[in-house]
Amino acid sequence: MPDGVRMLDGSLTLALAVLVVGLVVLAVGSDQLVDGAARISDRLGVPPLVVGIVVIGAGTSAPELLIAVLSAVAGVYDLGVGNVVGSNLANVLLVLGVAALAHPVHVPRTTARREGPLSLLAVVAFAWAVQTPLRRGDALLLGGLLVVVLTLILTRGEEKVGTPTIDDEGDPADDSRDVSDRSVRREWWRVGLGLAATLAGAQAVVAGGAATADAAGLSDGFVGLTVVAVGTSLPELAAAVQAVRRGQTELLVGNVLGSNLFNALAVGPFAVWTGASLGAAVAPEVAGEATFLMLAAAIAVGLLLVRERIGRMAGAALVLGYVGAVALMAT
Repeated sequence: MPDGVRMLDGSLTLALAVLVVGLVVLAVGSDQLVDGAARISDRLGVPPLVVGIVVIGAGTSAPELLIAVLSAVAGVYDLGVGNVVGSNLANVLLVLGVAALAHPVHVPRTTARREGPLSLLAVVAFAWAVQTPLRRGDALLLGGLLVVVLTLILTRGEEKVGTPTIDDEGDPADDSRDVSDRSVRREWWRVGLGLAATLAGAQAVVAGGAATADAAGLSDGFVGLTVVAVGTSLPELAAAVQAVRRGQTELLVGNVLGSNLFNALAVGPFAVWTGASLGAAVAPEVAGEATFLMLAAAIAVGLLLVRERIGRMAGAALVLGYVGAVALMAT
């Protein structure tokens, strides 16, 4: 049982209070995160998709990174690798599915042709790496691929960045630029604080939810497959819901693709490089069935992106697919 849950053990009232507070903090934090990211995109002229991938995608992958490093240091490398697989499954099936149920998701045509394949490449590379005993060479290859992919994404983003305001004499308007710089710095603070609140809220929801289930007499297996399994994907889910609510579908798609990208190419290498179980093989159920399900889900969503629209029926199918995947992994 996690330390946070153990501290709440035996007090149903306290567990429920932590759960409710966590949900409120999660909602407010994710709202500020998406709002700040949207404003940065608008004021810098950077495509929302790029902001979603690099800022929100990387930030919401922090729980997976923390779990991967701690489990790898302790030699429980299957936990870190399994968390990457499970989180990627939740991102493309649960997060995207719930968002599409709330409102149809429109996908820019260029996303299906550029960023979509890059995210799929990252997932395939990670799936390939876990088929053999963990080696530092694999970690270096995944890390190098991350640098290449981010360079491609950022280079394309820079091509669309707006130009500075020009005054009547043809010179840059310094006053406007200073005001803009201050405004952008303020939005970066908003994003940082929103991300911190989102992560803290997600942890409180996991601890409070697991303790509530435990106090209610539910089994550890049920808690693990529900509250804890979804817990590390709550930041992505909360950001996705807020993005849809605000009509920022590019931020939503960027969040999903970016989180999978960083999970596979950043969290994965950390799980290997810092591991105390270097050279050991990943458990067959993780490297086999679970990884296959992750690949199948990523490919299915890639095909949906090509259609440039994910409607409510497709969203329901994604959510049902996640439920089926969890059921298969539990058997």
